[in-house]
Amino acid sequence: MPAQDYGLKHGLVSDLFTWPRSPKEWEQYLLTKEQLEQFRDKGFVSGITLLNKEQVEQLRDELEEVAQQDHPGREFFYEYHSNESDDRNTTLFHALGAWRVRPGLHDVLWNPAFLMPAYQLLGSGFRMFHDQLFSKPAQHGGVVAWHQDFAYWTWTRPLQHLTCWIGLDDVDTENGCLYYIPGSHRWGLVEKTSLAGDMYAVREALTPEQQLEFDQKIPIEMKRGQASFHHPVLMHGSYENRSSRSRRATVINVFADGTLSNINEQNRPGSGSYPEFPPGEKMGDPYYPLLLDPQREFGDFLSSIPTLKSVGGSCS
Repeated sequence: MPAQDYGLKHGLVSDLFTWPRSPKEWEQYLLTKEQLEQFRDKGFVSGITLLNKEQVEQLRDELEEVAQQDHPGREFFYEYHSNESDDRNTTLFHALGAWRVRPGLHDVLWNPAFLMPAYQLLGSGFRMFHDQLFSKPAQHGGVVAWHQDFAYWTWTRPLQHLTCWIGLDDVDTENGCLYYIPGSHRWGLVEKTSLAGDMYAVREALTPEQQLEFDQKIPIEMKRGQASFHHPVLMHGSYENRSSRSRRATVINVFADGTLSNINEQNRPGSGSYPEFPPGEKMGDPYYPLLLDPQREFGDFLSSIPTLKSVGGSCS
């Protein structure tokens, strides 16, 4: 029996998450004004609880299933790297497209605890761009080198994207948590380097002033089920996992509705498996689905929702 492509289903397909039925139920997921101001100033906000224990366990189970190379639905992934690490002594599982393969990894995109903060930060309706799975096994988990997400996304335009990184394990400096460089979202776009190679390769492309800021990097330690949201050009990376614990995560990347294709022969996604639109055409259904229409979902409640724009920030 052929595997089901969940990417053709736009909305919840399981009971893992519950859709809010009133403004009051949406309110519990709001970011505060202080959190919005932090994102404006530093380029990120972290420690946001998105998943409960049951949800974490299901997503971890599904990640482990798809990490087996012969799993059903392998053909639906945009990229699949059983080990993307450039260092043969370490392992970094990295895959894009899991939302098409498993129900929980599909439904996390429509998790209201994710949708509300994402709306507040983007300030508009938004679409799914692509997801990611990362797994760094205990003792020999590989690095994710310092980079900016939008450096890999220039085949879309304009810059109006957002990343949400969700930990499926407790993450700290011992097992390879994220690091951010606060304020680096103001640097502009820096030359792209290998994602899983030399951890510090990007330093060669930095100005002396940026190198000084680079040294102010901070770890983003979180409990499982918690998430961080970051700006598309915030500089970030994560070091090796040399601990006795695994470090697994799922990532949701979105862009504002109305984002256009900017694809050409010199500017393409990481593989030929991504759904493509002609240059200048709006990216949309079926594989870049609208995750939230704020007017439809929030109605009169919309005008009372604080956004990043209301405190003078943006994701552009």
